Amino acid sequence: QVQLVESGGGLVQPGGSLRLSCTASGISISILDMGWYRQAPGKQRELVATRIIGGSTNYGVSVKGRFTISRDNTKNMVFLQMNSLKPEDTAVYYCSAKRILANWNYWGQGTQVTVSS
Repeated sequence: QVQLVESGGGLVQPGGSLRLSCTASGISISILDMGWYRQAPGKQRELVATRIIGGSTNYGVSVKGRFTISRDNTKNMVFLQMNSLKPEDTAVYYCSAKRILANWNYWGQGTQVTVSS
């Protein structure tokens, strides 16, 4: 059974930083493209960042320059370093994964990130 479990969410003040972690089990992320998505209340889920097997990355325009996705295949984990956080970053953040040429069909349960004074 493939599972993705996020951790590291919480409450942070504007301008602060937070590091999210995603631990995969049941499959090696070495054969997966990995990504982070988020969903704020009343809004659709949106792309935050992806990092494919080959190493290239893609970021949503609203987080580019502030967030960094990384992966550690030896630990079977993916991370999202979030800096200069803004209130509009408040959302549930989801770890996602897919095989090459497949859909983003593996999802974690989500972790809440709240940016507020």
